[in-house]
Amino acid sequence: MKIDQFNFAGKKAIVRVDFNVPLDENGNVTDDTRIRGALPTLKKILSDGGSVIMMSHMGKPKGKVNPKMSLSQIVSKVSEHLGVEVKFAPDCANADKEAAELKAGEALLLENLRFYPEEEGKPVGVEKGTPEYDEAKEAMKKSQKEFAKKLASYADCYVMDAFGTAHRKHASTAVIDAYFDADSRMLGYLMEKEVTAVDNVLNNIKRPFTAIMGGSKVSTKIGIIENLLGKVDNLILCGGMTYTFAKAQGGKIGKSLCENDKLDLALDIIKKAKENGVNLVLGVDCIAADDFSNDANTQVCDANNIPDELEGMDAGPKTRELFKEAIKDAKTILWNGPAGVFEFDNFTGGSKAIADAIAEATANGAFSLIGGGDSVACINKFGMADKVSYISTGGGALLEAIEGKVLPGVAAIEG
Repeated sequence: MKIDQFNFAGKKAIVRVDFNVPLDENGNVTDDTRIRGALPTLKKILSDGGSVIMMSHMGKPKGKVNPKMSLSQIVSKVSEHLGVEVKFAPDCANADKEAAELKAGEALLLENLRFYPEEEGKPVGVEKGTPEYDEAKEAMKKSQKEFAKKLASYADCYVMDAFGTAHRKHASTAVIDAYFDADSRMLGYLMEKEVTAVDNVLNNIKRPFTAIMGGSKVSTKIGIIENLLGKVDNLILCGGMTYTFAKAQGGKIGKSLCENDKLDLALDIIKKAKENGVNLVLGVDCIAADDFSNDANTQVCDANNIPDELEGMDAGPKTRELFKEAIKDAKTILWNGPAGVFEFDNFTGGSKAIADAIAEATANGAFSLIGGGDSVACINKFGMADKVSYISTGGGALLEAIEGKVLPGVAAIEG
């Protein structure tokens, strides 16, 4: 079922949203991107004459109630954006009364799903690898189904619109669907857009295809890098992970980040890139600093000859030119991970060079997909969100989709 084809009039829809938004110390929302992302789906339901029950997690309370992660803190912000006064159910597993009283055009937000261990389906307080854990895991599977069944009982139909959790086999993302028939479960607008964007990058490739992978560790991106080596024309590797590559090739990297147990892996990636005819772009110079701070003393160094007392913090000027060259003519672009310690204003230059080049290529007709928390934060920091084709709300989910893995939250709907 497609959400556009479904008439929600007189129906109660339970919607899995991703309201895992950042809060300040007073519980105020500091970035409402995820709330805004859910609005088209929620407003469609209400404008049809339906009522909406929103469910989400926040943080990692690990199956215990934690007031600092209560969704009660965001009720006013969601109400403001949705244009209706959102009611709140303080216990997601016992919200029968609140759900039953919901009238057409009204909205209800359930308390944090992860206050219950059944949401994630992981045994609590039992050591992994023990017979007790295996027993507890089996018992938890049954409990998870009961929890999902309870959530489903509040509504007539189910909408999955939380791409950020689509890679998790949780009660609210990949178990609850079993309690709705195929005509009353569907992806929301945000999910549809995310799935289409990933499909454009992986299966509807317009060439040249340039992927930019950043971040501190090559180990966390190896699956994605290996999958991309069979698809891309240009692969830019940037950020902290590049110093592992520099050391693997015999370079001196000073105090820079390095995974010493991944040097062979780095050499293997270089070899595979050659075998696949991929233009692998690695930094040739960097901005190195004598301290991990915004005000550190800096100098430009060759990426393979960093003095012992310095560490690489950002891509250097020559490297930025190489990035631009690999991006400028691209027709498909994927960016995940910054080129430096972008949290510090003095080390944003490499990431800004990438963002500028992507914006220019997008203006010339490229499809650009930005994903992963840090890359999205970069684009927002530079005020360039409107200069790219699509910004993904899912970090881990996007990476797993790019890696070629099936996302449980999508598979559950599509059957």
